[in-house]
Amino acid sequence: MEMVTLGIIGGGTVGGGVFQALQRNGSLLCSRAGFDFRVGRVVVRDVKKTRPVPIPQDLLGTDWKAAVEDPSIQLVVELMGGTTTARQVVRRALELRKPVVTANKALLSAHGEELFALARRRQANLYYEASVAGGIPIIKVLREGLIGNRITHLYGILNGTSNYILTRMKLEGLDFQEALEEAQRLGYAEADPSLDIDGHDAAQKAGILASLAHGFWIRPEQIATLGIRHITKLDIQFATQLGYTIKLLAKVKQGDIEKGVRDRFRIHVSVSPTLVPNAHVLASVNHVFNAVLVRGDVAGDTLLYGRGAGQDATASAVLSDLADAASDLRVGLQGRLPPFVAHEHHGGVLPYKEAVFPYYVRLSVVDKPGTLAKIALLLGRAKIGISSVIQPEGHEGESVPLILMIHDARHAAMTQALSQIGRLAVVKAPPVMIPVELF
Repeated sequence: MEMVTLGIIGGGTVGGGVFQALQRNGSLLCSRAGFDFRVGRVVVRDVKKTRPVPIPQDLLGTDWKAAVEDPSIQLVVELMGGTTTARQVVRRALELRKPVVTANKALLSAHGEELFALARRRQANLYYEASVAGGIPIIKVLREGLIGNRITHLYGILNGTSNYILTRMKLEGLDFQEALEEAQRLGYAEADPSLDIDGHDAAQKAGILASLAHGFWIRPEQIATLGIRHITKLDIQFATQLGYTIKLLAKVKQGDIEKGVRDRFRIHVSVSPTLVPNAHVLASVNHVFNAVLVRGDVAGDTLLYGRGAGQDATASAVLSDLADAASDLRVGLQGRLPPFVAHEHHGGVLPYKEAVFPYYVRLSVVDKPGTLAKIALLLGRAKIGISSVIQPEGHEGESVPLILMIHDARHAAMTQALSQIGRLAVVKAPPVMIPVELF
């Protein structure tokens, strides 16, 4: 049996999980892939630190450069996280033409274009299945399973923490802060949860998927990103009454082909809370689970569902990449399947202000005659149509909620109109606007 020696850079949750998975299922992987994977080195910050997954002391070290440049290390596995030292690790390995497996979404989001270009120049392989959606094999599906499809739409619930919070708000009637604190107690949310609840984690993943699907690199600043802090249990309740579930949804959509330019189109990429129809399968993706729906022009809709994070789910994706990397290494195929290929005549990313959606709008208004007329007048001037109005009973006080469902409207027009509405004397709080996705 052929031996492949690994250098694992990072011995924390993910690195320990990969080491543990190799101990547990190494023989199974060996029989299926035809390789015996041996861990040659594990690079950590502190060799004396107590670890949840025991790693033999003789494998541990703190010098990543020595590990990467060690001639006996055939395959580098970057699992340290971050974007500074991790970038140096991956660059050095690729310069040495060693294959690299990474789970680092932040690194690829920030420096993917540079690293993929380096891999191409050095004819080295870079594998990154574990960077998006944990154990869900979405990268392999896009790179291989749907290789003959143009990806017209991609929708993803890509952050388990936010999905857990929104699920608990819906099922148990919790407010946002209560659900967040519960997620923190259970270990689903960090002490500083901003990366998750403000949408940045999902946006990093959405950018990777959008770039892969459409063949040009999409920078983080091009992705319109809004988190879930402003979602209240009132929004959850009203959405439910209207037949919707609120999800933090990543959206990647191919726009219309430009006239006179073959295959030229712009891409919409965003992450935001979104009203999803209860009848749609994505509305039933609950708790910490992730799901990705991909629509190809040949295959139609493909749905992938599973655990999007965590030690075991991420380790599973890394093991899959190890099998691919070893197979390519054995036959000397440095570019069997390039990690990223430019393959479209694109028109870039559509500015979010030009995006068109139906909308849910919640206003807090004074309950007196003429209030709705003033609001409708401003929307009418912006050529924004109202499809339905709900003014629920049972709310008392100086202001009451008013719910508007809006026909398709440009984001810029909605933002401008709601800014004007928010300045009306009868409106007592900033308007809340959430897009609706009808798929």
